[in-house]
Amino acid sequence: MTTELDPRTERFFLLTLAGIQFSHVLDFMIMMPLGPILMTALGISTHEFGFLVASYSFSAAASGLLAATFIDRFERKQLLLWVIALFALATLACALAPGYATLLLARGMAGVFGGVMGALIHTMIGDAIPFSRRGRASGIVSAAFSLSTIAGVPLSLWLANHLGWRSPFVLIAALSVVFIAVGLRFLPELRQHLGGDKHAHLLSATFSVLADGNHRRALLFSALIIFSGFTVIPYITVYAVNNVGIALTEVPVIYLVGGFATFISARLIGRWADRHGKVEVYRRVALLASLPVLAITHAGPLPLWGWLICSTSFFVLISGRMIPAMAIIASAAEPKLRGTFMSLNGTVQSLAMGLASTLAGLLITLDGSGRIVGYPLVGYGAVAANLLAIWFVSRIVMHGRNA
Repeated sequence: MTTELDPRTERFFLLTLAGIQFSHVLDFMIMMPLGPILMTALGISTHEFGFLVASYSFSAAASGLLAATFIDRFERKQLLLWVIALFALATLACALAPGYATLLLARGMAGVFGGVMGALIHTMIGDAIPFSRRGRASGIVSAAFSLSTIAGVPLSLWLANHLGWRSPFVLIAALSVVFIAVGLRFLPELRQHLGGDKHAHLLSATFSVLADGNHRRALLFSALIIFSGFTVIPYITVYAVNNVGIALTEVPVIYLVGGFATFISARLIGRWADRHGKVEVYRRVALLASLPVLAITHAGPLPLWGWLICSTSFFVLISGRMIPAMAIIASAAEPKLRGTFMSLNGTVQSLAMGLASTLAGLLITLDGSGRIVGYPLVGYGAVAANLLAIWFVSRIVMHGRNA
């Protein structure tokens, strides 16, 4: 069951969710390009910096599990706005952190609220947008990733270089406050899930979700998708510089071109999924995504234009397959349990992300010249998980019109 919105309300609803997602995605993404600046400013090692990055994902996983116990007990809009406010405070705490330990704690808190935000955004899409338009809706919200790559990351790096590493976190906190005001104006109340039977205890909804075989299959499918991407993603920049020969000054060009391409492709893939079926489009895009995964992980020395072909196709197809995939995953949930299900999905995705990064780190090493060794093996693992997800998607039953 969905809440019917008129076209104008639906448009502002999706744009507001995309803006909120932009703040959340930028907060997650900015840590990796800030690495060299933070390591110098705080005097930390690469190992300690790794903890800063990982703390966000593992906190998001824990919060998703916790949120599953209460998320379907509250009206969606009010809960989301409260979570954004707490996320803004946690991000501001990152900017005010006096040292490494406090920054690590603040990053963990940002992950707690960021994880709940991500789950709520996709839950609200499932609640408010009919299945026939859910692919397009996911495409609009997914464009936040592209915008953060095109505008957010370069702007944040410019601020960090001129005003210090704390300034990007102030920017993200300020953006979050802006979107609280926008959300108060343009987000509709969503409370249809509050009707019906009340759960006997806090874990009843979680147990109900996990007892459903279709839910478990959807969660496994979600884990496979994330795993197949995040075995490769954390090491792309290092591989490009150390193995392919891309200059550090050319790295922003890679993000700019890739982000602009995905900004265009996300909406096209969303419309394509609505027109031709979520499962069919997912399979085609995911199958094509195997090619740039292999190209990225096997590339030797290349000119910038050659690497841009590989990296841009990787960004477009790896992120593009997530658009129909998220529509499939959200549609697999029983409507009255969608919030709990999406919170558990956020936990599963965060855990898959951490596991993928850790496993890839065990498979690759640096030789005496600083070149990455073992990245092709990581690519083979990513392709294997991707192909398994393509096979597995047909086992998921969606609630709504046939896909």
